[in-house]
Amino acid sequence: MTDLLCVGVVLGAHGIRGAVRIRSLTEVPADIAAYGPLREEKGPRQFEITLHSAADAVVIARLSGVNDRTAAEQMKGVRLMVPRAALPAVESDEFYVSDLIGLAAWHVDGTSLGTVKAVHDFGGGDILEITGPQGTALYAFTLATVPVVDLAAGRIEIDPPIEVSGQALTADEDVTDEDEGKTGD
Repeated sequence: MTDLLCVGVVLGAHGIRGAVRIRSLTEVPADIAAYGPLREEKGPRQFEITLHSAADAVVIARLSGVNDRTAAEQMKGVRLMVPRAALPAVESDEFYVSDLIGLAAWHVDGTSLGTVKAVHDFGGGDILEITGPQGTALYAFTLATVPVVDLAAGRIEIDPPIEVSGQALTADEDVTDEDEGKTGD
């Protein structure tokens, strides 16, 4: 676990006076301003944040020291961090994304799948990117697919759906080559 957690990513400039668009990674987007100064992930800079508006997961804000469009444009891609201690404690069934990165991923049958490389959200829920000996695979981060997350042991267990795992169909679902192409007279 890391001491700094990402709460937002600067998407780009907004207007000519130095405001920026930030993709907030907090549960309530406006809460990005609730945890004190934001730190640049790769650098010494620290920013006070002043929110102007919030819509969905994007906020428009001013960051201290960013005073014009040129400076705002240079912020694009900057990950904004806060100390873990500034954030609320999570419930037993909740996790900070950064805590999942690097965990060993195991199939529920005991087969190693690799490690969690990233967690993505394309709008339909969190997706775990697992990289291992068989390549890269994506799994929905749901209780059905990931029934075990053990941060203390540094591992997760994955029970992929049949469509992903390639398991054989049951006898009543089995389709033979002879059945394929029949139209049912």
